[in-house]
Amino acid sequence: MREKGRSHYGLSRTVRVLLDLISIKFLLGYSTRPLHFFGRLSLLGVGAGSAIGIFLLYEKVFLHRGIMVEHGPLLFVAMLLFLAGIQFLSVGLIGEMLSHTYYESQKKPIYALREIKRRGPEAIAKPELR
Repeated sequence: MREKGRSHYGLSRTVRVLLDLISIKFLLGYSTRPLHFFGRLSLLGVGAGSAIGIFLLYEKVFLHRGIMVEHGPLLFVAMLLFLAGIQFLSVGLIGEMLSHTYYESQKKPIYALREIKRRGPEAIAKPELR
């Protein structure tokens, strides 16, 4: 228990710290390869939207059901997921281009090598130019 004063550390500050931790994790893990992150979301969205769309197509073609009458909101969910997946893919590609442009303009290496291992004299020999 605090003897004097009042603590200013409340629930709102906890949420801000949590969001900071998430952003640091993202920047450390995906700053040089944002398509790895957004690509997974893209595959998830496009895959789920396509699966729902195939289900609805099966219902329409083989079972002769009215899609808008029976599954109207599901059709919109399928379209939303598919389009969101396409947008995540686009964001990932733009992020890849931006990260590569940044590192090339700063003349910084994108990846750091911990160690270079060589195997015998053939690894040292340079290939001939034709």
